[in-house]
Formats: sequence, structure tokens, C-alpha cells
Amino acid sequence: MTPALEVESLTKRFGGITASDACSFSVEEGQLTGLIGPNGSGKTTVLNMVSGHVRPDGGSVRLYGRRISGKSPTVPYRLGLARTFQRARVFPSVTVRQNMHVSVPTYGLNILKWGVDGTVRERALELLEDFRLYRMADVPAGELSYGQQKLLEFAMVLMSRPKVLLLDEPTAGVNPILIDTMVEQIRRLHDEGVTIVVVEHNMEFVMSLCGHLVVLNHGQVLCEGPPDEVQTSELVLDAYLGS
Repeated sequence: MTPALEVESLTKRFGGITASDACSFSVEEGQLTGLIGPNGSGKTTVLNMVSGHVRPDGGSVRLYGRRISGKSPTVPYRLGLARTFQRARVFPSVTVRQNMHVSVPTYGLNILKWGVDGTVRERALELLEDFRLYRMADVPAGELSYGQQKLLEFAMVLMSRPKVLLLDEPTAGVNPILIDTMVEQIRRLHDEGVTIVVVEHNMEFVMSLCGHLVVLNHGQVLCEGPPDEVQTSELVLDAYLGS
């Protein structure tokens, strides 16, 4: 069976720094994978290349067998890949509800002029309820706390009903109560069959959620496997957990 996501020999250099060095791994459909490693190991660079926000210098990315590397971010997005960012990307001057609406791939910002149909409105409100943001639907997104903005961004990417979801440090700067909401939603999506890749420094969060881990170091895959195996790997202990 073709993996949901295939990363093959992905390479990226910034000047004299190699951020990703022939990085290769695959993610099976429906798998919940943690992408971990020390600071500067290339995790976010890999995510940026997978999602189309950074063009690789070499290698390829395939989504369900279709090559997407080097394409505009709109291409993987329309094919079912969505992502969040380290710092929440929301539209601060419009309401929480409107942020949800503009995330629909077929509308975008034009939806603020054209309006939305009932199906879009209903899905937006359902997701806001799931993420404990329903009561703030008509509040400008810029008035939310940072943690609430990260929840909103998470909810926004689900408006496209992604098949593959990339989460870049979802718990960074988020209080424990909001993290509980994130965990609940990640588990729900996993149960529904969504393929998820999580980049995260919160090891407790990763170990409790992910059935498979890929460990990066110096832009390369150091090892991969189930959490219990990765935790006891001497390579990982030396390069990451023991640092």
C-alpha cells in the first residue's frame, strides 16, 4: 500500500548550513507520528518543505504517491494536506467565526464579501464548539489569548477536511488546560483516520500520543520506531534526550 506521505532524500541548505541532509522517512495512512529531535535538527525545515513553504534543494515529497515537492503550498493543501505553524497564523482584525470561513479552500478571503453557505457556517460552529471557542465566535481573533489563537488555527485547518495534518509545536506557549483540548482533538482525528505528523518538544505530549516516532539530528533521520524503543536508543539518548 502506498504511504500517505513519503519523504525521500530531502535536502535544504541555507548558505553554509545544511538544515536537512538527505532526510528520508514515510508515514503510513492513518498513522500518528511524532517528528522529534534537538533544537536545530531540521524538524521545521522538513515540515516547511513537505507543505510547500520552502523549496528543497534536492529530494522529493510524495502525497499518496503524487509528487508535491517544489509546488506552491496551495497544491498540497488542495490535495488534502494541511498544517499549523509554530506561531499561530490567524487574521487578528476579523472575528473568530470569519477566520474559520476564510479557511475554506474554495473561498479564501473572498468569502468576506460573498458570504458563506449554510454548510460552511454549520461546520465552522461545530469545530469552534469542539475547540471550546464557540462563545468567542464573534470576538476579533486578535483579542484571543495566544493559546486560544493556536486552538483557532488548529480548528481553521480542519475546515478543509484534511487527509494529512502537520502540527508544528502545537503546545508551545499553551497552558495545560488548552493542551488537554488539543490532545482530545488530535485523538479524535486519529480515530477518524486522519494521518498526523506532530513536531513537538514536549516529550510527555509526544510519547503519550504517538505510536511512531522519527528522530532527526543534524538534518538526518537518526532512528525511528515505537516510543518505547526510541526512548531506550543509545543514539537518541546521546543526541537528544540526554542533551
